[in-house]
Amino acid sequence: MRINRFLASAGLGSRRTCEDLVRSGRVLVNNAVVTDLATQVDPADIVRVGRKVVHPLSHVYILLNKPAGYVCTRSDELGRKTIFDLVPSQRGRLFHVGRLDKESSGLIVLTNDGDFAEQLTHPSHQIDKEYEVVIDKAFDAGRIPKLLRGITLESGRARMESVHILAPTRLKITLRQGLKRQIREMLWRSGYDVKKLHRTRIGPLRDPRLKTGYWRFLDRDEIAALRESAEVAPGKVRRAPAKAASPKFRKTAG
Repeated sequence: MRINRFLASAGLGSRRTCEDLVRSGRVLVNNAVVTDLATQVDPADIVRVGRKVVHPLSHVYILLNKPAGYVCTRSDELGRKTIFDLVPSQRGRLFHVGRLDKESSGLIVLTNDGDFAEQLTHPSHQIDKEYEVVIDKAFDAGRIPKLLRGITLESGRARMESVHILAPTRLKITLRQGLKRQIREMLWRSGYDVKKLHRTRIGPLRDPRLKTGYWRFLDRDEIAALRESAEVAPGKVRRAPAKAASPKFRKTAG
């Protein structure tokens, strides 16, 4: 196994993050510093990052229904609540796949599988994500073509894949991009303030029975469906979204 993949399997981040770790000279294999990304690691090898011995972890895949008011970071300098307060700490070092801003709610995946996270977030894969959005006033359908063509934001050229009007002030929006506060910024530049934003689907994954603040493990079929979704290039035929799965929901006390 290549050294960056080994480190990712030990929960130290994506392969790219682990490549930077190797280049920094902090990784040792059998007490020898390695900086070559082609280095292979065997099961009998002892791998250290600094003074700490690292081992591959059993992979964990969690679906969380994030409440508004929580930030997507492990620790916050302002003391705000984070999504990691909602899952048990004994699950090891998890990191989020994509993010939702503090004011937004909805589905987000947490895992310690760096390869999986990178596969789902790499820009070339562009997995569909669906949102229900409440705005401050009745929406003008004439705004839709511009939102689909795209708007230039500070973070880049942003566009929506689809916009459906569910009610005068309620929209269903699909994105493939993941620019910072994309929906809020695009609608603000179109004359609307977002009052509520909730992510209802990630690729083939949705679960309307998962209550806000609760989490559950993804099953094998869901994990495989997410991987397959990431492997399908934009424009090709995609399978229908997976059905809502296991009702084994959990909420961390506190």
